[in-house]
Amino acid sequence: MQVKGSVEVIPTTFSYVFSPYRDPIARVSPGQRVVIHCEDAFESRIQSARDIPSRALAGAKFLNPQTGPIYIEDAAPGDTLAVRIEDISPTRDFAISCLIPYFGGLTSTPITRTLQAPLEERVWLWRLENGHLRNDELQLSLPWQPFMGTLAVAPDLEAISTLAPGPFGGNMDVPDVCPGNTVYLPVWNDGALFYTGDTHARQGQGELCGVALEITSKVTVVFDVIKAKEVSWPRIESADRLMAVGSARPMEDAARIAYAELVTWLEADYGWRRLDAYQLLTQAGGLYVGNMVDTTYSLVASIDKHLAARRSS
Repeated sequence: MQVKGSVEVIPTTFSYVFSPYRDPIARVSPGQRVVIHCEDAFESRIQSARDIPSRALAGAKFLNPQTGPIYIEDAAPGDTLAVRIEDISPTRDFAISCLIPYFGGLTSTPITRTLQAPLEERVWLWRLENGHLRNDELQLSLPWQPFMGTLAVAPDLEAISTLAPGPFGGNMDVPDVCPGNTVYLPVWNDGALFYTGDTHARQGQGELCGVALEITSKVTVVFDVIKAKEVSWPRIESADRLMAVGSARPMEDAARIAYAELVTWLEADYGWRRLDAYQLLTQAGGLYVGNMVDTTYSLVASIDKHLAARRSS
């Protein structure tokens, strides 16, 4: 797709819901390069290893602020929005991770409730230097591998918390939502109404403690609208893999959604018969956990593109 100039989106307020009812903060055209400024998941309320998360976040009624909605011209219900991520640039030189009471994969939560006390609150500050994130306390240095923890369109009817993932995308925490890849999302509203935020400097699979390396950023994307083509769940395309994301509880239902979406993709676009695609993914499919801590879990099913293309060549 030919890029048609650029536009910068700098929010003055943020959204804490993926909503079809909010007024757009910007209007852009397919093919335009769009630079979107994003806050971190805590709206920068945690700034140092000395901060205590429950105190720093005490005045925050909501978390995970999103920039949006952005109205994409020509997008209409029944279309697919393609979001090509070109770049993610940090807008500060440190990232934050922490333990929050009753939140995370290895502690009691309001949803998975027990009588255990919360884990000790702690904050880790990672300095970003020369393409690496360094933590002196842990004596670790890890490569900068940014992605957007949250990327979505407005749902069909409901306003849904930005802490949630679903068919609309949302807070998936999937590392493949990263520069070089294209994310495909279903469109239910005129203009698609796109939201993004929650930049991660990097994250392991599962986002185990519930907090990645959270950082503020500018993300550069180019939108395309695929007319009269419907997808049911988010899809991701990289240089060498096709991926589908499913979000649900229990986790096996998220896996079923992701793999079923991938089967229908192979069937519709690559000429596979449904049961043959089922067999291909059984023997050669990939599967990983994006998050195991959000309101619903997100899993990613994948297949190598050279295997997918064999049936259509």
